[in-house]
Amino acid sequence: MKFIDTCEIMAIAGNGGNGCMSFRRETYVPRGGPNGGNGGNGGDVILIADSTKHTLMDVRYIYHRRAERGVHGKGKDMHGRTGEHAYVVVPVGTVVKNADTGEILADMTEQDERLVVAKGGRGGRGNAAFVTPTQRAPRKSEEGHEGQTVRLALELKLIADVGIIGFPNAGKSTFISSVSAAKAKVADYPFTTLTPNLGVIKGLYGNAFVMADMPGLIEGAHEGVGLGIQLLRHIERTKLLLHLIDASDEESMIERYEKLRNELDKFSDHVSSKPEVIAATKMDSVYQENLDEFEAYLKENRPEVTLFKISSIAKQGTSELISHLDNTLLALMKEEDEEAL
Repeated sequence: MKFIDTCEIMAIAGNGGNGCMSFRRETYVPRGGPNGGNGGNGGDVILIADSTKHTLMDVRYIYHRRAERGVHGKGKDMHGRTGEHAYVVVPVGTVVKNADTGEILADMTEQDERLVVAKGGRGGRGNAAFVTPTQRAPRKSEEGHEGQTVRLALELKLIADVGIIGFPNAGKSTFISSVSAAKAKVADYPFTTLTPNLGVIKGLYGNAFVMADMPGLIEGAHEGVGLGIQLLRHIERTKLLLHLIDASDEESMIERYEKLRNELDKFSDHVSSKPEVIAATKMDSVYQENLDEFEAYLKENRPEVTLFKISSIAKQGTSELISHLDNTLLALMKEEDEEAL
């Protein structure tokens, strides 16, 4: 299934129903007076966030979302019914924008969060509503007001605590499959992952955190090369980055690390400044000279970063890495709580 993370829809709210001009006409009831009812209000177009949805696939293929118009008023003081609302279910993590102005209308990050994106028109008043002490038989009524029409741009950003990044074939899918129940595609060729995979990891203290395996980034990703921009966009949501580097490759680990860091820096300061954990993967077939050079590089340039050495297949070092991620996330959440106070 293709991963859909952006789409546009046209939200068309219902028009209000027209008011009615009518007079009571019954035998033995002289001067019955006006009895035209009001028109009903038009229905709204409402977005609802649902955590069970993971793509915008269902939303994309129905462009026009129309709410029902209000029912016209009738005689005998019968008011029109309000039009049915149109509900659009989107994944939690959807950013809603006005496609014409670029204005961000909402960032839907909570389950069952609702947003009225197009308001239905107000129903027109019938002539009974215009009765006054001096105007006992008004001969006027109102037409219903038009509902709003808004072109929306929807953009999904995955919500995860840890984002796994790295070049293609760095062992990201193998790692998330080994530490969670996620069924990521694993093969011995690059770009096996084309859509983000989410895995829930059980923490040390009874808590749990969500890890996202991102498809491999390549040089030029910040300009849209490969899956570039749409995947870097998802990393914006994460609290912590886990950078996996293949230790079995003869290519310099230092060069690969600097290339990817350069992509993050060029894409966004917000992304590049996120806390980072680095792990050398495939330690069961390590290219030792490369690893030694990379360790020396980190000690000199990133002394605050601990390098973990793991083999996902052999389950070597993975539990220590998970423990470190869990403790780091708890510390970050504690900092956020203190700042909130």
